[in-house]
Amino acid sequence: MGSRVVVVVPAYNEAPRIARVVRQMPPWIDAMVLVDDASNDDTTDAARAAGDRRLEVAAHGSNRGVGAAIATGYRRASAIAHAPRDVFVVMAGDAQMDPRDLPALVDPIALGQADYVKGNRFRFPGVARTMPLGRLVVGLAFSWATSRAIGVALSDSQCGYTAIAREACALLDLDCLWPRYGYPNDLLSQLALRGLRIAEVPVRPVYADEVSRLKARDVPIVAGIVARAWIRRVRATVRRGEPLRT
Repeated sequence: MGSRVVVVVPAYNEAPRIARVVRQMPPWIDAMVLVDDASNDDTTDAARAAGDRRLEVAAHGSNRGVGAAIATGYRRASAIAHAPRDVFVVMAGDAQMDPRDLPALVDPIALGQADYVKGNRFRFPGVARTMPLGRLVVGLAFSWATSRAIGVALSDSQCGYTAIAREACALLDLDCLWPRYGYPNDLLSQLALRGLRIAEVPVRPVYADEVSRLKARDVPIVAGIVARAWIRRVRATVRRGEPLRT
C-alpha cells in the first residue's frame, strides 16, 4: 500500500503483558514506539526481552498520563515516517487490542479515505457478552455526548485503538492535548475543529488479565472535557458566522 506504519504503545506498569503486545505485532508493521510512562515495574525490560528490532523506547521521567504518552509517541513516530499518508497506530500496552484488526484501521488512511480512524467495539458482534456492563454503559453515554459536542457522529468515542495519518497528526496541537483519561475526547475535538475526516471500524473488545486504571473520579473530568469540546465548537461556529448543527 506504500504507507509506512508506526505503532505507538503507551504503557504504565504493563510488565506482565507488554511482551505479548510486542510479539503479536505483524511483520508488515515498520516500527514500534513504546512510551513507558514512568513505570515502577519492568515494563521496558520486558518489552525489549521480546527481541523485536523494530522496537524503540521513549521513557517519561515522571508519570504524565496516557494522553501525554501518546503525544510523545506521535512525536517520535513523526521522526520515523515522513510521507503524508504514513500511518501512526495507537495500541495500548495492556494487550486489549487485537492485532488482527490492524488492517481495518490502517487501510482507510493509506488509501486516502480518512484522516483518523477509531476502533468501534460496540459494532463488534457479541460485545454485550464480552464487555463489562459498567464500561458498556459509560462508553455509550460518553460517545453520545461527544458526538453532540464535536458535531461528528461517533459510536465509540472512548476506544483507544486508533490510527492517524501523518499529515493529520502534524495539524494537532500535541502540547495542549489533555494528558490523562479524557484525551480521546480532546483529540476528537481537535480533529473536528480542523475539518479532518474521522471514521470508525469494528474492532474486537478484548478483556483478560488487564488492569483498568479508569476510576469513578475520572468520569466528571471526562465530562468536563466533553463540555469544553462543545464550547470550542460553538465559538468556532460563531466566528465563522454559521448556524450550530446538533
